[in-house]
Amino acid sequence: MSRQANRGTESKKMVAFKMYLGITPSITNWSPAGDEFSLILENNPLVDFVELPDNHSSLIYSNLLCGVLRGALEMMAVEAKFVQDTLKGDGVTEIRMRFIRRIEDNLPAGEE
Repeated sequence: MSRQANRGTESKKMVAFKMYLGITPSITNWSPAGDEFSLILENNPLVDFVELPDNHSSLIYSNLLCGVLRGALEMMAVEAKFVQDTLKGDGVTEIRMRFIRRIEDNLPAGEE
């Protein structure tokens, strides 16, 4: 899938983030093939009042966002993973998105 084809889902993600979390992420770091990009969240509202205990420092607290993105884009097989996390001391929260393939609807015979 080309970067141009991703533009439609890109704008839908921006609206959804604004509606549900009250933030607008930046979309940057496109791969040369146009099948990967990063969502940069300057402020992650899921971590506003959270502190990770020392014995849970490897926990990716906001990983819920990756699952929400994969679920919202269920007609495309995508991979979403955290690259940076403000809860772990990084300056921003960065989620790396990668397009794997488009999933086609397979309707039973006679149901079109």
